[in-house]
Amino acid sequence: MDVKTVCLGMLTDGEASGYDLKKHFESSFGHFFSAGYGSIYPALASLAADGLVSCLCIPQAGKPDRKVYSITPAGRDALQAELDAPNPSHKVRSEFLATICFAHLMSAEQIATVLDNRIADIESYEELFEEFEHSCMHKTPHGMHFTVGICRAALLAMKTYIQENRHTLQDQSAAAANF
Repeated sequence: MDVKTVCLGMLTDGEASGYDLKKHFESSFGHFFSAGYGSIYPALASLAADGLVSCLCIPQAGKPDRKVYSITPAGRDALQAELDAPNPSHKVRSEFLATICFAHLMSAEQIATVLDNRIADIESYEELFEEFEHSCMHKTPHGMHFTVGICRAALLAMKTYIQENRHTLQDQSAAAANF
């Protein structure tokens, strides 16, 4: 799924500006799908050129016009066609995992720091999940609840795996240092 498709999906919730969509990416999608202004605005321009969204320019005093986008019927059809894909790809992009691939080149202290930082990151996500359950549970579609549940399960499994297996990396590092 690309940025254009995700923008179409977000616009099914109602009209939004590029800024609104960026904020939505940061709060909801940012944990598993990355998109910045550099990809959102070109995506919206392309969607508008293809007739998949409409754009309303709202004048603002002393500022550029605010562009508010709405999904069109053709956009809903295009979104549905993308959602009909039976096997969407799943990619894992992780600086943490890329770093740990080179654990054999790191000191035990470096490894400990990387692992401790990852556990701290996961614990901060746990707080976000709790907040989501208490504040957003009744307002969001079931698909979002399911997605948050998968993310939570994966991160908790990662935390458990790190805690139970970190000694293997640190033992390897100590053995390599003795050569």
